[in-house]
Amino acid sequence: MIDLEKLPTRAEKNISMRVKGAAERALRQGHPWVYEDSIIKQSHLGSSGDLAVIYDRNKNNFLAVGLYDPLSPIRVKVLHALQPIRINQGFFADKLRAAQAKRQALINTETTGYRLVYGESDGFPALVLDRYGDTLALKLYTSAWIPHLRALIPALQESIIFDSLVLRLSRALQSDQMNIAKLYGLRDGQQLVGEGQSGTVQFVENGLLFQADVVKGHKTGFFFDQRDNRQKVRELAKGQRVLDVFCYSGGFSVYALAGGARSVTALDISEPALEALKINVENNGFDPAKVDVIAADAFAGMRQLIASNRKFNLVIVDPPAFANSRASMRNAVLAYRRLVEMALRLVANDGVLVMASCSSRINAEMFFQLVTRSATVAGYELDEIARTSQALDHPIGFPEAEYLKALFARVKQQ
Repeated sequence: MIDLEKLPTRAEKNISMRVKGAAERALRQGHPWVYEDSIIKQSHLGSSGDLAVIYDRNKNNFLAVGLYDPLSPIRVKVLHALQPIRINQGFFADKLRAAQAKRQALINTETTGYRLVYGESDGFPALVLDRYGDTLALKLYTSAWIPHLRALIPALQESIIFDSLVLRLSRALQSDQMNIAKLYGLRDGQQLVGEGQSGTVQFVENGLLFQADVVKGHKTGFFFDQRDNRQKVRELAKGQRVLDVFCYSGGFSVYALAGGARSVTALDISEPALEALKINVENNGFDPAKVDVIAADAFAGMRQLIASNRKFNLVIVDPPAFANSRASMRNAVLAYRRLVEMALRLVANDGVLVMASCSSRINAEMFFQLVTRSATVAGYELDEIARTSQALDHPIGFPEAEYLKALFARVKQQ
């Protein structure tokens, strides 16, 4: 349990701001970010988490209110726009109830694991909240949220039924520069509500049982955004030999087995993730002998499979985000091309390639062109089955919120 009284509070005096015309127009259209270089006037310097109120330049009317983040180029992360409102526990509780309502269609299915809050698209900039059964995992990407935990945690308890709440912190917040742990006693994996959380939790997705490590697992422990794509793999997998590259804890692998796959080869560099995959396979009652696990770098592992003349009817490649900055885009494009070329050499003729990207800086059009052109250069023809995006619990509330794309295509050699 956390002692909320030990956390800092935001300043009582709000920061007032004026921004450039382009930023004003963006705010009126619902964009949730104000960049440092868009600010033309600011009443005073503030601390992380203070509220910044933005007024229009012509009539001095309220335009937006957001979290002030002096360490980020996105200087204000907008909470609410166009109509003045108090930012308090009731405000957060209303936002949480609205987020839950958006996901009601998903909640009514055989699914107990999903993203309950997807950052800016749900009015909580630089924050995500994932549900794993009775456990919530709250991940912060800015220290500006810390003074608001005094209101946010009670708002969660008011609006959502759960047993445990685990805090996850971004790499930036865990860095020496931020020094959050020493300043406030917060740490990654800390249990904020509830007792006895071991880290490993179980949840159901589309009737399948999974476990995730919400304390040490990547992101918050599982990748909910690929839910719909996993279901599509399930529909394609009957009787197929499946290769799952960057398999992590086996989401695609388990769905393939559920769809009747003849065999699954699962490739990932993380041995703990592969151990979790084996548990997920066994927990669903599937035959472990059908799963061949390879602990290796994806590129090296694929080269080894190519050298062994292995062929698969269904190849899934779901890499991490290669392009985290503009400077990294060239290397990311090269990495995607290499993956496409190697994956195609592993697909049996008339087999299916599933190629995904979660790099937001490489947009969908660019990615699909990259895949199809790489295939043509390598001497393959792709007969597209589907182009897909992220699941409904990752709503696209503004352009930058769209990041996931996947291409399903049947492969033929030219």
